[in-house]
Amino acid sequence: MGNLFMYAAIAAVVLTLLIVPLRKPASFTVKQQTTAAATIFVLSFIITAIVAYVTKMDVNWHAFWPVIVAGTLVGALFAKGKEQLIKGILFIASLVLVAAIFSAPLWNANDKFESASMQEEVELKAFDEKQTPASVPPQYAENKMKKAFSQVPNTSFYELGDLQIQKVNDAYVYIAPVEFSGFFKWWNGDTTPGYFTMSATDSSANPKFIQAEMTYVPSAYLNKNLERYMRLEYPTLIFYGDPQLEVDEDGKPYYIRTYGNFISMRNGFDVEGIIMVDAATGETTKYALADVPAFIDGAVSPEAVSLQNSYYGNYVHGYWNSRFGKKDVKLPSDEGTEANVSPIFNEEGDMYYFTDFTSPKEGVDSMLGYALTNARTGEATYYTGNVEESYMDSRGALDIVERQFVEKEWQGEMPILYNFYGEASWLTAVLDSKGFLQNYFVVSASNPEISAYAATPNEALRLYRTALSRGGATVDGTSNAEEATATVAVTRVYKERSGEFTLVSFLAADGNNYIVSSETVPLAIYLEVGDTVTMTFAQTGEQFLPVKQLQIDGL
Repeated sequence: MGNLFMYAAIAAVVLTLLIVPLRKPASFTVKQQTTAAATIFVLSFIITAIVAYVTKMDVNWHAFWPVIVAGTLVGALFAKGKEQLIKGILFIASLVLVAAIFSAPLWNANDKFESASMQEEVELKAFDEKQTPASVPPQYAENKMKKAFSQVPNTSFYELGDLQIQKVNDAYVYIAPVEFSGFFKWWNGDTTPGYFTMSATDSSANPKFIQAEMTYVPSAYLNKNLERYMRLEYPTLIFYGDPQLEVDEDGKPYYIRTYGNFISMRNGFDVEGIIMVDAATGETTKYALADVPAFIDGAVSPEAVSLQNSYYGNYVHGYWNSRFGKKDVKLPSDEGTEANVSPIFNEEGDMYYFTDFTSPKEGVDSMLGYALTNARTGEATYYTGNVEESYMDSRGALDIVERQFVEKEWQGEMPILYNFYGEASWLTAVLDSKGFLQNYFVVSASNPEISAYAATPNEALRLYRTALSRGGATVDGTSNAEEATATVAVTRVYKERSGEFTLVSFLAADGNNYIVSSETVPLAIYLEVGDTVTMTFAQTGEQFLPVKQLQIDGL
């Protein structure tokens, strides 16, 4: 509170000097002038302290522009002579300040675009088929956590907080704090008992409640309210985005919040670092982005990333172009799970925020590109996609899911674009009307007729690979799996007609199952039990390994 009172006192002194004439008016006694000054100071101090405390606003001098305008105007009206001239000039200067603040979006668009600069590439690296994507949708995880809420002691005191995805001990999990359900529950409870955790890759996993008392949380009140506590510790910092819960490798909970600077004149935002608060003790640490502890995955808030995406997509040719001509303008989608972006993890375990960009023209569902932003550093890459193909955007992928299950009224959630088998593809979780997970849907971004769905992501991918072969797509070009060569005897064969081609599945004497399309190897249709084959295949780790080249001995 000390910092708040100090800034309130400074604001009160400045306002008193602006309003009260320095030279005593003839109609005032010294006592009256002193009383007026003291009254204005006290009222200004109290009002400033209360407003700053309640609103949790920053207390930088330009945050008080309404007070500055009013104070200089009143001061100029009551002053005389040179003092009136000086305060009149200050009033005009305050109006210039207000004009600069409100007009900033008109002239700082180029600075915003530069602050959101992205490296450009063509296509995302192929997905490793041996991995399982973090594909459990947050709504489903939230439903399961709510059903497991009986694990929480004094359940009636609390409710489930917002979910965050995080990597903890090499596992991808959802973390959700237990929050107070009201003022009197906080007054009686004082601390929350802990948080829930649940796998983000295994939909059959159950939530687990972790006991870890937390005092400084978003749902607390007065000085223990997390946002107010951060503001009292750092009165002048500019925050952007909600506080997020992060736990270290030992399960200890911390809250973090992104801070930075305005682009110009209280407008725009550029990330600089985080404030981290020990949720139990209130110990607070300020980190620049380069110094963020290793266990923190989401140093840059999703709200800040969404804002940066907006800058990059809208302001490529300045503000006025974003409103009228709209040349090269691309709009970030609003289909993300957190502030219009979706968190995903790469093969190294680093978290990124995914966003696709679409045309500003109404009724168009083609994707112009997509971006991945590193959640720790804020560095972003924009992928243009194959310019020879037209990609469907995330909204289009969700529409396909909705049409596929229109009778059941199931809907897609959390569409993410991956490079599966060299094909840009949307992976979407499918939920029923009550928010329960039903299956996973994969659809080609360039050829929406090619799709597949199954109960698990890996099973959906296996079916999708078959669908790609049926659709005439090339599955063997850019998979991330390593290639291997083997000579084996065939013990079982199954052939299935798929459009103009035949899919040949066979069991080899080495115990592995293989699959090959006659599109890739036309002579595979002659394969029989007892044949010996020499082949090159992809070690994808799947039940049926895709064959890229095959030679039947004696044929």
